[in-house]
Amino acid sequence: MTNYTLTERREDPVMHNELTKKDIELMKQELDHRRLVLRPQLIEAVKTARAFGDLSENFEYKAAKQEKNRNDSRCRYLESMIRTAVVISDDNAAAGTVGLYDKVELYIEEDDETVTLQVVTTMRQDALKGLVSKESPVGKAIFGRRVGDVVTVEVNPAYSYEAVIRSITPGEDDGQAPLVGF
Repeated sequence: MTNYTLTERREDPVMHNELTKKDIELMKQELDHRRLVLRPQLIEAVKTARAFGDLSENFEYKAAKQEKNRNDSRCRYLESMIRTAVVISDDNAAAGTVGLYDKVELYIEEDDETVTLQVVTTMRQDALKGLVSKESPVGKAIFGRRVGDVVTVEVNPAYSYEAVIRSITPGEDDGQAPLVGF
């Protein structure tokens, strides 16, 4: 297993993501797998494809090289995320307020619609599955708020809408939300 350096808190203006220890652990596991298992396989695939001959018309070589480069790029991304992360606690909300991993039922009057969302970190977000980052417009609007609060979600400077927090179900990181890919 590779050793990593984490910064518990940053005072400098470097861009960072607020991530939990579980997020960091999952990123380390993926990074180790990509470095120790996947990378040697991809290097071997490039060598094998290169042996097929003329590289200018060798699709297998180009595809193998592209896959190796994609893996290397993901490794650099994960390393950067780990290096610049600020570790936060997943139990940082006061009782009765929206916190990390809580499920929140919102009523959007403008659409006469009720939606249920779960607040997660940026590395676990998936809006199509109802997982919203605490850094997203909705996440920022509801984080730390209470049942009955009317919040304004600012999508962009030209558009915002109001939503009412109908219920908060306390949650925890059950590990089911995978890391965001790219």
